[in-house]
Amino acid sequence: MFGGGGFFGGAGGPFGGFPGASMGPTKSDNTRYYTILGVERSASDAEIKKAHRKLALKLHPDKAGGDTDKFKELNEAFETLKDPEKRRIYDEYGEDAIKEGMGGGGGGPPGGMSDLFDMLSGGGRGGGRQRERRGENVVHRLKVSLEEVYNGGTRKLSLARNVKCETCQGKGTKSGRQYTCELCHGSGVQVMMRPLGPGMMQQIQQPCARCNQTGYSTPSHDLCTSCSGKGLMPERKVFEVHIEQGHKFGAKVVLRGEAGMSELGVLPGDVVFVLEAKAHKTFKRANNDLVMEKEITLHEALCGVSFTITHLDGRVLQVSEPPGKVIKPNSWKSIQDEGMPVHGRPYEKGNLYIHFKVVFPEELSQEQVGALQSVLPGPKPSASLNGSMDVDAEQVTLRPVDDMEEELRARKQYAKSQSAEAYDSSDEEEGGRGQQVRCAQQ
Repeated sequence: MFGGGGFFGGAGGPFGGFPGASMGPTKSDNTRYYTILGVERSASDAEIKKAHRKLALKLHPDKAGGDTDKFKELNEAFETLKDPEKRRIYDEYGEDAIKEGMGGGGGGPPGGMSDLFDMLSGGGRGGGRQRERRGENVVHRLKVSLEEVYNGGTRKLSLARNVKCETCQGKGTKSGRQYTCELCHGSGVQVMMRPLGPGMMQQIQQPCARCNQTGYSTPSHDLCTSCSGKGLMPERKVFEVHIEQGHKFGAKVVLRGEAGMSELGVLPGDVVFVLEAKAHKTFKRANNDLVMEKEITLHEALCGVSFTITHLDGRVLQVSEPPGKVIKPNSWKSIQDEGMPVHGRPYEKGNLYIHFKVVFPEELSQEQVGALQSVLPGPKPSASLNGSMDVDAEQVTLRPVDDMEEELRARKQYAKSQSAEAYDSSDEEEGGRGQQVRCAQQ
């Protein structure tokens, strides 16, 4: 039946057009990617990510001692091993299978190895292979400090999830047998007829009440005692969340397939951590820059200032302005390359901006006033009315205003109340005159 020019043999078959063709892909090297990353074949996803991050910083072409070719190989290995499906194919068939497109990366040409296996399994490009159901993702908001996103780090979090029961291996039965639900005949849905009117019926589908859409219903005598027939058991797992240098707030760290199983036959979703900012006592972040406020005295503003800043990585920065260099109130200064690391390029950094607030003294003694008058320039002639002191001027008193915004709100409310009183008074006067006019017309 399969001899000669049959499906798998001869020049006419899909495997007959090239020498050495066989029923499956040829196995090739499946260790090189692990060697490049410097990890064992049994390494976890977290260990692979950690190894890639460490080597990427060392081999990046823009960094001293970097290597373009090795950096490219490193990323190629990481792109394969970080994806569970690609890693499974790599471990089983090797590097050539990934490059042929079996990993779903779309890298292989049409009609390549991935298409061939789709055809043999009844899939193919025309659609035939049904996508596996996947559970919902579990999203957690993770508060992180500026120090963590500046330096990078790892957070350990314990989360609860459901996993396959080890006793029954997810079958839910003592015997290991699965029983097809008699109510839905294994389809997971019930077909019911609903009358719409005389002689009219509607066919509807609804989830099977007995098997909860699984298609299986186990009799009580064969239920697994560990999981009560559910096939799933609760578990707490400690996850490592890797925070990279320069990670943006609002960024997502995704742990693929770690959300646990919501039901049997459904692939687990992802655990997604959304990074949120903790308030910092000194710095505020503005994209890749840092902003801080610094209060200085009037003496420091006029006669020079010197102070230190403890940075997010523990370094102490000495900041100085020499005497005679005046710092004006609400002025800004910047320190180049002392901001946040750029995500993906941590050797590049933004700027640190300092906003200076000059604190004036509450009052001065006569001796201090005299000393300042002898040093500071006096008022301009235009400070007096028309430059002349012969004008008879009225003396007024200055009242301190602590909060100008609150002052303006109070004045606005006062103006509204005065307008309302004036309107009410006007209405009373006009009402009286209007009544007199009506009486005269009568």
